[in-house]
Amino acid sequence: MAIHPCFPLLLMHAVLALRAFSSPSPVQDPELVVQEVNESILNASRRNLGFLSCGTGNPIDDCWRCDPDWENNRRRLADCAIGFGKHAIGGRDGKIYMVTDPGGDDPMDPKPGTLRHAVIQDEPLWIVFARDMVIRLKEELIVNSFKTIDGRGASVHLAGGPCITMQYVTNIIIHGINIHDCKPGGNAYVRDSPDHYGWRTVSDGDGVSVFGGSHIWVDHCSLSNCHDGLIDAIHGSTAITLSNNYFTHHNKVMLLGHSDTSTHDKNMQVTIAFNHFGEGLVQRMPRCRHGYFHVVNNDYTHWEMYAIGGSAAPTINSQGNRFVAPNDVFNKEVTKHEDAPQSEWKHWNWRSEGDLMMNGAFFTPSGAGASSSYARASSLGARPSSRVGPITASAGALGCKKGKRC
Repeated sequence: MAIHPCFPLLLMHAVLALRAFSSPSPVQDPELVVQEVNESILNASRRNLGFLSCGTGNPIDDCWRCDPDWENNRRRLADCAIGFGKHAIGGRDGKIYMVTDPGGDDPMDPKPGTLRHAVIQDEPLWIVFARDMVIRLKEELIVNSFKTIDGRGASVHLAGGPCITMQYVTNIIIHGINIHDCKPGGNAYVRDSPDHYGWRTVSDGDGVSVFGGSHIWVDHCSLSNCHDGLIDAIHGSTAITLSNNYFTHHNKVMLLGHSDTSTHDKNMQVTIAFNHFGEGLVQRMPRCRHGYFHVVNNDYTHWEMYAIGGSAAPTINSQGNRFVAPNDVFNKEVTKHEDAPQSEWKHWNWRSEGDLMMNGAFFTPSGAGASSSYARASSLGARPSSRVGPITASAGALGCKKGKRC
């Protein structure tokens, strides 16, 4: 039987792993050793076995990125969603719309070829971009139902103005967009469909705002430095997946649930998976209220105050994440139970299962320990936390080039 050329290299890594565990010198973090060995084996395999280049264990990426003809099979992406937003089909059943004009944004009379003209149409559309572009919007981009904004193959930035709003719409996919430096808009008329426009008051300046929306999927976007939140979902929004995103340089990263008195958020279900929470972040990754939140296989490498927080008795199911605490001895805690005394929050269902805690990080659980308590906050099977590195290695907008494997 022929021996595969990769086998000696894999054997070498296995021997090194055994040496690490049998060495008489103490190992400071055995979990980290396992993780590093796993990643080195995977990387060696990728270099030697081209067909494994998509075998990251990230089910979204492994679904479509192995296809060398992804550019002509763009709508396959709609079948790759996971979590509570897995039924978001976006513009899968519609035509391809090519954005050719990054300028001339007119909130009341959008020109054909602009992003605004595309997103307000009533029919399903799969929206792509002709080339690299920076789009500075004059007012919020009010997205109509059944739209996909697909940035693959171009470097697309929404920056320096109001950004994306989804209000009482359904089936939206946003993929591969750089969203940063978003500003408040409003006190203006803005068109939201070919036949309707309305008066918009001043907006918060979120990167992505979901208001009463459902079946929403935000994947492989890079978000930073907006006026308010990077992603906010409020007022009864549900069936949402936020995956493979790269968050940096921001204070209040993600708000899920409008207020403690907004009881219409009690049915909110959000999956937060395979994201990288990176440098310059302070808090709210996410901050939750009322609903059910599955936080799974994310990489938390930076926070200044806390990572996951909430109030009004949300159910938070944290599984298979990697939490690297800051060096500040007073901010090692992953969690923050807000706006309630311990006598109240001790009944909230928050659990950590299979999470990797590093540099002194710790999670304060609460509530019932039974798995049945987390049924509505469970949306996919968690991978081992030792796999978070390769799973999230490509988080953020991808540098896909047309005509090449992504």
